[in-house]
Amino acid sequence: MPVIETQRTYALIGTGGCGKTSLAEMLLLQAGVINRLGKIEEGGTALDYEPEEIKRRGSIQPAVATFEWKDGRHYFMDLPGDGNFTGDMDTLLSAVDFAVFTLDAVDGVRPLTKKHWQAVLKAGLPACCFINKLDRDRANFDQAYAGLAGLGIKPVLLYAPLGRQDGFKGLVDVLAGKAVLFQADGSVKEGDIPEDMREGMRALRETAIENIAESDEVLMEKYLEEGDLSPEEVIMGLRRGAGRGELVPVMAGAALENKGGAQLLNLIADFMPSPLDRHSLLDENAQEMKIDPAGPPLCFIYKTVQDPFSGMLSLIRVFSGSVNSESSLKNMRTGEIERLGTPIFITGKNQSPTKENLGPGALVALAKLKNTRTGDTLISDKAGRFVMPFPALPPQLISYALAPKDKGDEEKVYSAVQKLTEEDITLRLSRDEQTGEIIISGMGQLHIELAVEKAKRRYKVDILLNTPKVPYRETIKGKAQVQGRHKKQTGGRGQFGDCWVEFEPLGKGTGYLFEDAIVGGVIPRQYIPAVDKGVQEAAARGFLAGYPMVDFKARLYDGSYHNVDSSEMAFKIAGSLAFRKAMEQCRPTLLEPIVTLTISIPDEFMGDVIGDLSSRRGKVLGSDSVSGITELKAHVPMSEILRYAPDLRSMTSGQGVFTAEFSHYEEAPPQVTEKVVAEYKKIRHEEE
Repeated sequence: MPVIETQRTYALIGTGGCGKTSLAEMLLLQAGVINRLGKIEEGGTALDYEPEEIKRRGSIQPAVATFEWKDGRHYFMDLPGDGNFTGDMDTLLSAVDFAVFTLDAVDGVRPLTKKHWQAVLKAGLPACCFINKLDRDRANFDQAYAGLAGLGIKPVLLYAPLGRQDGFKGLVDVLAGKAVLFQADGSVKEGDIPEDMREGMRALRETAIENIAESDEVLMEKYLEEGDLSPEEVIMGLRRGAGRGELVPVMAGAALENKGGAQLLNLIADFMPSPLDRHSLLDENAQEMKIDPAGPPLCFIYKTVQDPFSGMLSLIRVFSGSVNSESSLKNMRTGEIERLGTPIFITGKNQSPTKENLGPGALVALAKLKNTRTGDTLISDKAGRFVMPFPALPPQLISYALAPKDKGDEEKVYSAVQKLTEEDITLRLSRDEQTGEIIISGMGQLHIELAVEKAKRRYKVDILLNTPKVPYRETIKGKAQVQGRHKKQTGGRGQFGDCWVEFEPLGKGTGYLFEDAIVGGVIPRQYIPAVDKGVQEAAARGFLAGYPMVDFKARLYDGSYHNVDSSEMAFKIAGSLAFRKAMEQCRPTLLEPIVTLTISIPDEFMGDVIGDLSSRRGKVLGSDSVSGITELKAHVPMSEILRYAPDLRSMTSGQGVFTAEFSHYEEAPPQVTEKVVAEYKKIRHEEE
């Protein structure tokens, strides 16, 4: 069994299209797990195996792989790069020890690149960087490498490209001062650095040594005295600096051509941290626990997936102690003891049960746990109380209404999608109390479309995806004093309720206020709450377009009753009638929800995006540009951005990203009000 000191647990992270899955294929080929490189275009990669991934030629969920390289075991995750599928990235990164940050040599640093790097920093992870696609047309290593500085990265270039695009034939080992030449059979051989590159490589080596020295006071002192460091000091300094996240080792390569895989694996083995380099953990209350392979077991559930054969699989990271098929641990959320069963090594869809004792750093799957979900901590009773922090999830950006193709299948639809939310914690399922619609919310249009596609495939249910109603509100702008009188004689006991109510507007966000101003007992005390309830129920149904009426006051000040015929129901109806009559005089108006959009785009697209926001009735609040990337903030009506994600992608050639959060309500302009009221009346007419 490989020792933990030589074990590595990491994530491949980068924007969509940068070649992470191809990089994973190259690593698996180098390690002997697969015998040929699978191609994304052909749907033949080991890690993109879901039908939806094969169809769209891209990752939509994290994939895990396990292999051995030299004398160490590697566990890694290939994380999706598309913003539709990165909502749980913070949770996934909490389960690894470092990141392999993947950059596209053609496109370089993009707006989403910055977001991914911020996720690495937020997780407190060290990183190395693989600049991919050096074999492609328009590949520009120098530009991509220079872009790292704009992210605040202090790079140490270890392998520079030898040749570009069609002429990419090898790497230059900067520290060793030699060339590594790629052979047709996938092997490499050493050679001399071309004459015209030697001066440039010497300058790169000096920069690398200087950066390494600056990360350590002792090394810096020696470097200043002698002007160089020994090979042993360079390795030691780089490993320490990289482990602390102060230095980022960088190399070039071309994953689709199987160029650079062995060098990357050696870089990871030589310079990146093992699970034991993370000496301790902090729980959600900042309580510290030392990592000890011989101590009480502690595991974290970082993902839950549905397997067609094994059922629900819990993917765990072992942080301390060790686990095996005989282990039983306590779920800190439920208090229940879970028998773990046989741990399973995962590589894509392939599963290999193991009888090993698995220590810190292991990423394995457990089948059929009783009541365990993503984010749970499993721990030995001997360890006391310790709960791993669960990173906050970003807000969902878009919502759609779900409906069954066949009437009566609403519960079947709800149940099918609810099962997906157990796997994908960034999906949210709810019912709209106003409309009765089943609402699915997610990180983007593609996220929701593929979730529905998966539900149809797995659970054989036909689902229609509709744009949901925007949660408008209504309010009043004027005052009115009205009588609500309900009188009905049916032969026996009648119904009688009579109330005078004054309605007036309140300030934004105040809600609803009821004032009891009855004196002299003109309405008995037991009937007054019924008037309030009648007004509230009528307000919930709205007046203009069926949306709740808010920010108004109802003051009950007069009325009358009948000793025999009055009842709570009669006064509730009277309150409702008063509301309807008052709305005809109080100048009701429609309120629309406004969201705060935060958009990151390359500077070159700023004019187009601002123009588009103006066409959506948006108001730009401000902008900030750093390293060629502009961040815009704007207030925009929610109704104008229900399908904003594909529009932004189109405007920015796929490089724009955004987040949206509810801000406030504003009075809707007349043309919007007229449209919403007309749609409401049409629906009411069709229902009648």
